[in-house]
Amino acid sequence: MIDLYTWPTPNGRKVSIMLEELGLQYRAITIDLSNGAQLTPEYLRLNPNGKIPTIVDDDGPGGGELAVFESGAILIYLAEKTASPLWPSDAVSRLLTLEWLMFQMSGLGPMLGQAHYFRRFAEERVPYAIERYEKEAARLYGVLDRRLGAAEYLAGDYSIADIASFPWIARHEWQGITLSDYANVARWFAAIAARPAVQRGMKVPKV
Repeated sequence: MIDLYTWPTPNGRKVSIMLEELGLQYRAITIDLSNGAQLTPEYLRLNPNGKIPTIVDDDGPGGGELAVFESGAILIYLAEKTASPLWPSDAVSRLLTLEWLMFQMSGLGPMLGQAHYFRRFAEERVPYAIERYEKEAARLYGVLDRRLGAAEYLAGDYSIADIASFPWIARHEWQGITLSDYANVARWFAAIAARPAVQRGMKVPKV
């Protein structure tokens, strides 16, 4: 059994989608970010960064319990644990998957997250910040659109790179993006949204 400590955010949903795609047994444990549950001493022992998601696998390497934090690391861990084709075995395909996973982790997620914050949640409206992150969101969607004009999925075949990116694109309205302006991204998004495992994973946790 795997315990998933999560909250209904794009980073949390990456992992619930992955667990559903792999068909692994797991238990979702809600970490309410609005009341500081991620900062308790108990949780910080699992994730010293005080963020979600975190997993605890009671059947880690060697049969012992293992905690893993950082969503990208969790996706790689779960894929390697199950020898899943979502993390390709050949070197070139794996590198391509890693490139697009890192694109999501280092650029797509952080920049779209800033767009979410300044457009929806900041107590004070900051026009400069809103304009900056809307422009960066549009640039990143352009990168995705060009890539998805050349390949069905980010790394060619459906992979953890797509799983990592999809929940962020699901909130395109929050980023000031009209998805139909990016035809290739819209096609990709619709294909992933139709997957039953993705539909289940996007509903975790239920709050």
